[in-house]
Amino acid sequence: MKRLRFHLLAGLVLASAASGLFAAPAENQLTAEDKAAGWRLLFDGTTLAGWRGYGLPGLPAAGWEIRDGLLKTVPGVRGTELITTDKFTDFEFSWEWRIAEGGNNGVKYFVTEARRSAPGHEYQMIDDARHPDGRRGPLYQTAAFYDVLIPAADKPLRQPGEWNVSRLVVRGNRVEHWLNGRNVLSYEAGSDEVKAGVARSKFKDQPGFGDKITGHLMLTYHADECWFRNLRIRELK
Repeated sequence: MKRLRFHLLAGLVLASAASGLFAAPAENQLTAEDKAAGWRLLFDGTTLAGWRGYGLPGLPAAGWEIRDGLLKTVPGVRGTELITTDKFTDFEFSWEWRIAEGGNNGVKYFVTEARRSAPGHEYQMIDDARHPDGRRGPLYQTAAFYDVLIPAADKPLRQPGEWNVSRLVVRGNRVEHWLNGRNVLSYEAGSDEVKAGVARSKFKDQPGFGDKITGHLMLTYHADECWFRNLRIRELK
């Protein structure tokens, strides 16, 4: 009797899985709960609606493509960074990404087109162990505030070719960098800590860098392969 019950239960599980009851959530889509919580998509899996090239009125001519529901960089061309057409002040931004072995990319926020050599703060995304910049040390590794502040030493970074989940939370002057479910860096924009980090960085001569502004989000282009999916944002009150 126990064996019969086991087989019946196994059959029900298989049938439910086949019917989609246990199917994984669809990529680049929002659930009813997501929408109720205020989330909206920044990438729908098929178009670049809501994005343009940095310093451009429209999309860049090269550097990006959409394939199989993923947004990816095209390596080895004269690509241009992508920025959101909208600007954001207080927000939570979540995205999934993976890079090729030895690759480098990043997400920038508080982005302005008035300061072209230092457009915004960068959440670094890189192969820490293999890319030359990553080998320079923690200031240049994944989840750092690039060249300014160091993330936690025990961050849960996955290997190149595997998907990571990152999140930025900005509320007031407080900024949080999250990686795979862990808050690995928190700071106050414009604080003495940030000013000291900026003073040691290559951004030291850039007026206003390190302060919070209402700005765009940017996906950087470094001529290395990087893939994105499930880019979504909600504005915080």
